[in-house]
Amino acid sequence: MIKNNHTVTAPIAYLAESNTAPRIRVFPPASGKPVERPENIYVDMPIEDIRAWEERPTLDREGFAFHQHKSSCTDFYDDERVKNLYYPEVAATVQSFTGALAVFVFDHNVRSEVRAARGQRGVRTPVDGAHVDYTEASGPKRVGEILEQFDRSELAQHHAALINLWRPITGPVQDVPLALCDAHSVAQSELVETPILHYGEDREDEPRHTGVIYSLYYGVQHHWAYVSAMQPDEVLLLKCYDSLNDGRARFMAHTGFRNPACPKEFTPRESIEARTLVIF
Repeated sequence: MIKNNHTVTAPIAYLAESNTAPRIRVFPPASGKPVERPENIYVDMPIEDIRAWEERPTLDREGFAFHQHKSSCTDFYDDERVKNLYYPEVAATVQSFTGALAVFVFDHNVRSEVRAARGQRGVRTPVDGAHVDYTEASGPKRVGEILEQFDRSELAQHHAALINLWRPITGPVQDVPLALCDAHSVAQSELVETPILHYGEDREDEPRHTGVIYSLYYGVQHHWAYVSAMQPDEVLLLKCYDSLNDGRARFMAHTGFRNPACPKEFTPRESIEARTLVIF
């Protein structure tokens, strides 16, 4: 239901309590296999519209930020074009927004329910499950791997953060917006380590790579927010890990959600999320 003009109440998918350790297996879209996830519970939560906030959120306070930025990239489904044209643009954009010493763009994903249903290679559906992309252990491990990949291991002792830049490809986003949970409203005990196994297009019997994320248990105090009717010239920055443990936001949970305020006629969500390592 719609709570008021600036808040919707919608179900958020949380990790269900279980005696079994959670695990996620992600298969290539062309396989036709759904993502294998642990059981979720859906809890109706108020989700505030950031557009109505008097003060914009920040990466260090809430763990996310909202900015205007028009991209020069015209085809987000061409991997080579994205890597050659969009990655440098993302690096420059994140650096300008954060004042970073260096930014390394190392991965991206595109999401579209419609295109994924058609089996388009490399396209996935929006995520339905509150999570953080890294953990206390997997965050620094990933930082080290990325610096080694870019031959910049001399930066290993610097303050580092893993920050995603999320952008709609089409707009306005009305059906499955991205919900963001204020990092300071989440207790550490509500973050649950969850191995995630990614399988490639070439073989499905052995994961191409593995990692560990946090799934999220429900907490009554969780403070959720979103941006209504996001357009392609608007972006969200999501802080998924910060190497400093000094009171600033470090792990920010997020998920897609079904928007009860979505009109009957809408343009289905398409989005791209670029993953970056930010060095200060």
